Amino acid sequence: MKIPPDSAPEQALWTDGWLRGARHCPSPNFGPRPDGTRVDLIVIHSISLPPGVYGGPEVEQLFTNRLDWNAHPYFERIRGIEVSAHFFVRRDGELLQFVDVDARAWHAGASCWRGRDNCNDHSIGIELEGLEGGHFEDKQYATLTRLCRQLAQRHPIAHVAGHEHIAPGRKQDPGPGFDWRRLRDDLGWADACFPHDTLRHDAPSSGL
Repeated sequence: MKIPPDSAPEQALWTDGWLRGARHCPSPNFGPRPDGTRVDLIVIHSISLPPGVYGGPEVEQLFTNRLDWNAHPYFERIRGIEVSAHFFVRRDGELLQFVDVDARAWHAGASCWRGRDNCNDHSIGIELEGLEGGHFEDKQYATLTRLCRQLAQRHPIAHVAGHEHIAPGRKQDPGPGFDWRRLRDDLGWADACFPHDTLRHDAPSSGL
């Protein structure tokens, strides 16, 4: 399935694998993708540090290995982890990029989607600032929609899923507060691009 890319020329959007419209915060937590990998999946996550606290530098610090583990009691639970995502969308819609989209970020962990294991190999990871099950802001949906279109300019994106879909039982983000129907309608992409259980007529909508 071919997804319509952003209408802007690729050279106007990207410098190699770095999006020109994002704030670049290079992370050391990445590696090469396997040779010949088709990058066709976008994985949506949610994160806040400490949980439920928004607007601070902690997520950026975590992804760049600069988080002070002693700054909050919660951080002891994640002490020493080395993770990253390609992108982070703040509550106000600001977009940060940590890893070149042509490289492999460390966001998915043990995972499988449509028969393909190790989703880090063939996906782009996008973190939304928020809580599992909580709502997300209009500006975040606007940034996410634009970003998905821009990614389809760089890679042959065919699917969008949540962390909860690629690692069921282990992860629950972004959770029921994320409005999949809104994202689908905003993008204008086919239902087949999204997890089938997110687009039921009786599925809850955020109402935003």
